[in-house]
Amino acid sequence: MNQVATVDARGLSCPLPALRAQETLKEMASGIVEVLVDSGTSCDNVTRIAQRAGWTVNAEEQAEGTVKLVLRK
Repeated sequence: MNQVATVDARGLSCPLPALRAQETLKEMASGIVEVLVDSGTSCDNVTRIAQRAGWTVNAEEQAEGTVKLVLRK
């Protein structure tokens, strides 16, 4: 069974969303990490960091401008 972690980075200014996501990715060797962001820049930065670390990224639009990034490894 995959471990699932959630990082709620809504309302945080860059680079905090990317840094929080990166910390969580380092803690988990594999599993699923759901990252909630509310800006395009945060979405791009988290995606870039996850992909460089070998995680796949799937973006899901949510209500009120929130994007849920689902990272899998």
